[in-house]
Amino acid sequence: MGKIILLRHGQSQWNLENRFTGWTDVELTDRGREEARQAGVKIKEAGLEPCYYFTSYLKRAIHTLQIAAAAMGRDWVPVVKDWHLNERHYGALQGLNKAETAEKYGAEQVHEWRRSFDVMPPLLSSDDERFPGNDPKYASLTADELPLSESLQDTIARVRPCWEELIVPALRLYGTVLVAAHGNSLRGLAMMMQHLTAREIVSVEIPTGKPWVFELDERMQVVKNYYL
Repeated sequence: MGKIILLRHGQSQWNLENRFTGWTDVELTDRGREEARQAGVKIKEAGLEPCYYFTSYLKRAIHTLQIAAAAMGRDWVPVVKDWHLNERHYGALQGLNKAETAEKYGAEQVHEWRRSFDVMPPLLSSDDERFPGNDPKYASLTADELPLSESLQDTIARVRPCWEELIVPALRLYGTVLVAAHGNSLRGLAMMMQHLTAREIVSVEIPTGKPWVFELDERMQVVKNYYL
């Protein structure tokens, strides 16, 4: 039986400022760093020893993993960074304050962008400075892989190959793995593991810095799950 620990990054500066973040690379706050440290302490106290780590290309997740790994005394564990685990891309909303956006577009429209399964926020244009094609981290991605915006459905479809091709084999080989990523990419993993419907997954909220443990049988079916 394997175990996978899902860890949403600690509070970021734009979480604090109530901004849509998406693929924008922002730092953790002091509170976020403490959340990451406490996550590592909880994992260690629970007797869990992850032998393989996964994270995204975004530093709020990378730094959360580094801080948690140090708190566990498991800094030496191998890490795979995969852009498929990035947060949902919020398109032209990235960087905007959520309350101000609700005033501009209406609370109902913003709620639909944030909480529906298959509705995308307004698209970025490819000449926008926020377009990921301008970031050297994504130089190897094809034009089709560079998002202008994403729905939750798009994000989950993006996460799926990482789950099937990287995470599942690591679980079978190492037994316990940890994925430090983002609210929506982790919802994708939870949806796949728990076989949730579109209606069910949109109501799932994952708190920052709180380890979510899934115990899986040999067929990768969830036996139980719990927060530390």
